[in-house]
Amino acid sequence: MTAFTHARPVRRAAYVPSVDLVRDVLAGSILAIARMISRAEAGYAEASEALAQIYRHSGKAHIVGITGVPGAGKSTLVSALIKVFASDGSKVGVIAVDPSSPFSGGAILGDRVRMNDAAESCQAFVRSMATRGHLGGLARSTLQAVDILDAAGYSPIIIETVGVGQDEVEVVTAAHTIVVLSAPGLGDDIQAIKAGILEIADIHAVSKCDKPEAAATISALKGMMALGTVKVASGWNTPVLAVSSVSGERISDLKNAIGRHWQHLRESGELADRQRGICKTRILGTARHLFQQKFNDEAGEVEKHIQAVMNRNMDHSVAARLLLGWNNEVPAT
Repeated sequence: MTAFTHARPVRRAAYVPSVDLVRDVLAGSILAIARMISRAEAGYAEASEALAQIYRHSGKAHIVGITGVPGAGKSTLVSALIKVFASDGSKVGVIAVDPSSPFSGGAILGDRVRMNDAAESCQAFVRSMATRGHLGGLARSTLQAVDILDAAGYSPIIIETVGVGQDEVEVVTAAHTIVVLSAPGLGDDIQAIKAGILEIADIHAVSKCDKPEAAATISALKGMMALGTVKVASGWNTPVLAVSSVSGERISDLKNAIGRHWQHLRESGELADRQRGICKTRILGTARHLFQQKFNDEAGEVEKHIQAVMNRNMDHSVAARLLLGWNNEVPAT
């Protein structure tokens, strides 16, 4: 006779309304922070008011973007930066963005694994999130997560982007200081010069500085600066630093350069321009998302216009204007 045991039902904690989490987020509760970021990622309508309240308490943190091509060692660099910032008593926040699979929609989220040791030994909060199809190198909810960490007293807040190519430069309108990380030996120097991603840097860092190829990469980058190939912010000379994330060599120099750039932004008045750019990006990005959501909710109306365009009863410009409610607009010729 087979004996069966009945497992006790698992009791789930009662759902805490998002507005009730705001006070705990502001007090720095790790659990409340994690819950609010999860709700921002999931796009809970119920969390909108809480996120609006949190936003009003943000705006104090230094946001640092770390980007670069795959293989440059961005996650290892972030781990090293966590340690040097924490050694000065900074409360570091990290949002690490991983690409989503175009098939399953999932992501490996390996950044949290690589950064776990650094975060556990410091006052750091590390959160990985998937792009979920959002282009530009960031996830749609990245800056909402930054707001939450900002309101909770974290600074600097590091955003590590997907960094998959020249188009993944949305971080330039999401962060105050942009660090572009290059690795020696990844293609020739001419290709590096052509890469548009290098043009956004406030600080250039070359990883694996112990490799012999590092000197050539540094020389190429400095040559670009001299030729004016890279846009330089007014009054700021973009430094090129060689670092080793594994040995920790010159990581403190990079940390100091990040601090100097933050000081420069505040003293020069450029910070206001960057803040304005961030606000503009967020408003337009949210508008695009709401438009897309509207079309998803009105799939039948969209399908009607698709069929009309397929039947050549109207062209795509007219169909798009009708979907937007611009009935009286005449398409440009």
